Amino acid sequence: MALQAGIVGLPNVGKSTLFNALSNAKAQAANFPFCTIEPNIGVITVPDERLINLERLVKPNRVVPTTVEIVDIAGLVKGASKGEGLGNQFLGNIRSTDAIIHVLRCFEDDNVIHVDGKVNPVSDKEVIDTELQLKDLDSVDKKISKSEKLAKTGDRELLHGLEILQALKAHLEQGKNARSMNLSKEDEEKHVRDMFLLTMKPVIYVCNVDEQSVVNGNEHTKAVRENVKNENAEIIYVSAAIESEIAVMESFDDRQLFLEDLGLSESGVTRLIKSTYRLLNLATYFTAGVQEVRAWTITKGMLAPQAAAVIHTDFEKGFIRAEVIRYQDFIELGSEAACRDAGKLAVQGKDYVVEDGDIMHFRFNV
Repeated sequence: MALQAGIVGLPNVGKSTLFNALSNAKAQAANFPFCTIEPNIGVITVPDERLINLERLVKPNRVVPTTVEIVDIAGLVKGASKGEGLGNQFLGNIRSTDAIIHVLRCFEDDNVIHVDGKVNPVSDKEVIDTELQLKDLDSVDKKISKSEKLAKTGDRELLHGLEILQALKAHLEQGKNARSMNLSKEDEEKHVRDMFLLTMKPVIYVCNVDEQSVVNGNEHTKAVRENVKNENAEIIYVSAAIESEIAVMESFDDRQLFLEDLGLSESGVTRLIKSTYRLLNLATYFTAGVQEVRAWTITKGMLAPQAAAVIHTDFEKGFIRAEVIRYQDFIELGSEAACRDAGKLAVQGKDYVVEDGDIMHFRFNV
């Protein structure tokens, strides 16, 4: 699937260093603003312990994990909404992504230049928020102007939509992101979604911290947490410097020992990838056979024929049924044959909603 999360932040907060740790793509990491001019796209493998367990039982010829796309977007400065710096390019790049990974500098280091001369992650966040809000205000104003003309007919639905837009405008003018506005799902779909607002996109705040703060955070991360408490957003502490060290270690055992010494069970990159996958509202189902054990990415709530189309569109066109085994049943019983004998293989039709972790086999005819 082509869903993407974009890494954003002010220049020199650690975006490209983090991106390099996330993928093999060679985003330039340098101690000056705008070192990343074109958005770099990395196809990132999603860590999933379930694949390891399935490989152990099935012993396939190969294992194929699922992936998520991460885009490293050029740094932003004040005035971007009016085209300052790389503003137009930044806003265009972020609009094309489905979710935002917002990196905030939460470490002190005199050797790393800060674009404003001081470390203040809340202020940094507000710079980007303001530019995105201003761009969203422009979109809302244009729709209000159009809606006012249409609402003159007196149509109740159009009048209600206009009220929603006016409330959204007031919300943005207060310096609040659209995602923090309490909209019903129906109102969002009918009156807001078609504007593709930048501040409506789901977000993870990544606090780039020093090694001592990677577990419990610091004063900067506390300030960030307080600032975003009403946004229903996830916050992750990551040390981009540590992650870059881990990325060059070839031995899994060496990486694990390194993490254990830091008091961590998994790397920040692993936590970030998993969180991004959830943020994009994605789920995984598996196919498991001797030739291949493979993870497939779907959007949560997909029906079985849609999930089948992820493998091949012909699977959806000629869908007959899906044979489904719950992951836990497969692990406990050890094989498809054992699950079938125990009555743990269910035959599902076109209305079946695929669950995360399902092991599936599709029957189709074209």
